[in-house]
Amino acid sequence: MEILTNLVIGMIAALHLYFLWFEMFAWETTGRKIFRQMPAEIFPQTKVMAANQGLYNGFLVAGLVWSLVITDPIWAEKVALFFLTCVLIAGIFGAITASKKIFYVQGLPALVAIVLILIG
Repeated sequence: MEILTNLVIGMIAALHLYFLWFEMFAWETTGRKIFRQMPAEIFPQTKVMAANQGLYNGFLVAGLVWSLVITDPIWAEKVALFFLTCVLIAGIFGAITASKKIFYVQGLPALVAIVLILIG
């Protein structure tokens, strides 16, 4: 169970690393492909805002990766639960305010990881 849980946490970290990359470095190219419903002229105007969001995703990545390298299992679990809860809350907020798809991409994997930790 621990291996599966760590794989899910790693996949969530990788996903947020991807968010960091496109929000901070490819907002005007990849961002346009992801957010097709937004007018093209919005992307240059929101580049700094997107980079800020990317930075926050980087903090989530750092916390999730940190939880994978902590040797004390209790401490690792608590750190993972904290950062996964942050991801889950962001996914729920995104689903409510922007698109329900955000919950499935971001919130649901975090919820699965939280459940895996709690039943493991």
